[in-house]
Amino acid sequence: MMLITVIGVTVITYFHYNQLPIYNLNLAIKFIINEQKNNDFEYISKKLGYKSTDKLLIIHADDLGLCESVNSATFESFENGSISSASVMMTTNEISDVELFKSKNINYDFGIHLTVTSEWKNLKWGGVLNSNDIPSILNNKNNLYWNKRKFTKNGKLNEIKKELQAQVDLGKSMGLKPSHIDSHEGALFFDPDIFKIYLDIAKENNLLAFVPIQASVHFDESFKKPKHAIIIDQFHMLPEGMEIKKIKDYYFNVIENLRPGLSQIIIHLGKDEPELRDITVDHPNFDYRWRQLDYDIFNSDEFKSHIRKHNIKIINWEDLKKLI
Repeated sequence: MMLITVIGVTVITYFHYNQLPIYNLNLAIKFIINEQKNNDFEYISKKLGYKSTDKLLIIHADDLGLCESVNSATFESFENGSISSASVMMTTNEISDVELFKSKNINYDFGIHLTVTSEWKNLKWGGVLNSNDIPSILNNKNNLYWNKRKFTKNGKLNEIKKELQAQVDLGKSMGLKPSHIDSHEGALFFDPDIFKIYLDIAKENNLLAFVPIQASVHFDESFKKPKHAIIIDQFHMLPEGMEIKKIKDYYFNVIENLRPGLSQIIIHLGKDEPELRDITVDHPNFDYRWRQLDYDIFNSDEFKSHIRKHNIKIINWEDLKKLI
């Protein structure tokens, strides 16, 4: 019994200090064992008019609305055909630019980047709702908590759901016509009850829910994957601590090694400008250097040629809505 207790405490402590807010021992073990689930890709490919041997890829830009630098880089990448999808943070001050862009470009695919953390040192935000309505997910300055752990431990489920719905409602009121939801910093993917709220928000709003393959461990015999939850079987994003000089090779290797199935690359676009440098200070992961490189690489003829060379089919989340 003592050994089991020690193992349990060790596992939970590991997740705690690595900023992975998993406090359910059974779920923690599933993550460690890597009990991942896959989509029925044969059904998906047939439904979308592809072959089961095809490689379907979404090139998705996160954090739209963060600042002018991120917005302009993302808009240009849409216009250059360099990305197929983007999701919008509804808690920031720069979303009016997104509203204007969408009104002039109705065919681009947008999702709602549900945001419950505020991680930057020099740029903070609260929720969409009044602070009195969501006190459990805010700190003493009425900002969202800076990390996933504090959000998960303090957030009350009813307040979380109200805020997430308010973010979706705001996006719809702006005319975004979102195709899907996803989660800023993955904060909604760890706690089972919060994850279920995330999926409920998608279902109640007739949206798809992005589920990275790692989060598919939630699904089992007692918790079946709902139809609107789309597991991305091959999910790629720059890992924390990536050296700048290795970023280009990382992306080219991802393309070379894609297998038949459903894939997504999440990128973080931006430009090396004073505004973005100030926002990302003391935050080397996903800082202005990473974002400028993401912009340069994905907008390059070399990278686009690399995608064509490997016969990869680019799709978006609006395409996937045909599955429901």
